[in-house]
Amino acid sequence: MTADKWTRAVREQLGMGRLLPLGEPRDGAWITEDAAQAVLRGAVGGLPGVRLGVLRIAVADPGRTYEPVVPAPPSALPPGPLRVTADFAAAASEPLPATASRLRTALASAAAERLGLVVAEVDLRVTALLDEEKDAQRPEPESGRPPRPAGAAREGEEARVSEAALAVPGVAGLTDVLGRAVRLEERQDGTAALPRRHVRVEIAVRADHRALEVARAVRSAVSEALTDRPTVAVLVTAAD
Repeated sequence: MTADKWTRAVREQLGMGRLLPLGEPRDGAWITEDAAQAVLRGAVGGLPGVRLGVLRIAVADPGRTYEPVVPAPPSALPPGPLRVTADFAAAASEPLPATASRLRTALASAAAERLGLVVAEVDLRVTALLDEEKDAQRPEPESGRPPRPAGAAREGEEARVSEAALAVPGVAGLTDVLGRAVRLEERQDGTAALPRRHVRVEIAVRADHRALEVARAVRSAVSEALTDRPTVAVLVTAAD
């Protein structure tokens, strides 16, 4: 990898934020914080009298995390309840507690129904009052750039994995945020047994599908596509 390509890869990985657990420990799926933020921002963008500011998603309680059933992507957060924190500006035409309640419900619903995130808390902070006339046309803050699509492998087992993943309804394409769209490796489970193979797949999910359900289906399809039935982890890098 050239210096320019390495620099670009680091910048893109920093821009995607944390790797958040999707679903439960048994689901073996993660999503980039940037992709999750894009969905949440889209879900609340039409709420009247609200303008969302800084939005972050993190583990709610480090003492309540769990070991995933498959190896996690590098630097991924362990499965466990999440906390969404957000700053927002609100119009004075409605009591602030009522505005905050609407925003909290919209964020929690989008996280669960559109993505499959297990959100335990939504913490909000009012940072400004809106001048509704001046702020009506001001655009919402944008998330980072969408990840570049990656071409499917053309031969061998990576090709079979790519074809299996792309055939799953709801998969918009493969991506390569962590370097390769499909990565096959061997892992030792700490016993005397022979190493077992593990596959990590990066995907973009269509907006009309729930990210967790698509990731589950990809895990199943990829495992069945290879004769030794390896363990599979899925990383969702776009979902809108």
